[in-house]
Amino acid sequence: MKIGIYEYKAKKGLIRATVSLFDDSIEVKITGDFLIFPEDMVWELENSLRGVKPEEELISRKVEEVLSNATMIGCTVDDFKKTIIGALREVVP
Repeated sequence: MKIGIYEYKAKKGLIRATVSLFDDSIEVKITGDFLIFPEDMVWELENSLRGVKPEEELISRKVEEVLSNATMIGCTVDDFKKTIIGALREVVP
């Protein structure tokens, strides 16, 4: 198992992603001081990425799909994508 951590300073808040790589799949943990509603969207995003292959395009699509109905204050879907992919690049150069 390999672990990558990446932090991204959004317009209003910090987003931190931890990506764990197991053979050919990932698990993602997202923390920080961002505002997203409903709050369980972060949990839903983490669950949707569990077991996904470590491919940037696939991860990007999943993030867009899950967060498309979320309300975010001071951060965007792209901020979450940058953070998760940044952590992924720490384990898959």
